[in-house]
Amino acid sequence: MELVAKVLVGLVAALHVYILVLEMFLWQRRPGRSLHGFGPDLARATAPLAANQGLYNGFLAAGLVWGLVAAGPTGFGARVFFLGCVVVAGVFGAVTANRRILFAQALPGAVALAAVLAAR
Repeated sequence: MELVAKVLVGLVAALHVYILVLEMFLWQRRPGRSLHGFGPDLARATAPLAANQGLYNGFLAAGLVWGLVAAGPTGFGARVFFLGCVVVAGVFGAVTANRRILFAQALPGAVALAAVLAAR
C-alpha cells in the first residue's frame, strides 16, 4: 500500500506542476485560455493573478515532492500536510471559482491522502 500511496502523491505533485505551467506560462495561449474559456483580452488582464495562483500550485508540488523524498515521520507529515492543503484549495476553488476544481484537484488529493493514511 505504501508504494500505491507514493505513486498517488507523485501524480498529485505532477498535476500541480502541470497547473503551474498552465497558469504561469500558458495562460494567454490557447491551453490556458481554454481552461476557463477566456478570450485574449480577459486572459491578458488576469495573467498576473493566474501567475500568482500558478506559483502557489508550484509550492504545493514542491511540498509533495519533499514529502516523497524525506524519510520517516518528516516525510509522512509533509505528505499529509500538503495533501490536506491540496484538498482545502480544491474545495475552496470549487466553491469560489469553478465546480470542476473539486474533481480535478480536491478529489485526487483526497484519494492520495486516504492512501497515505492507510499505508501508515
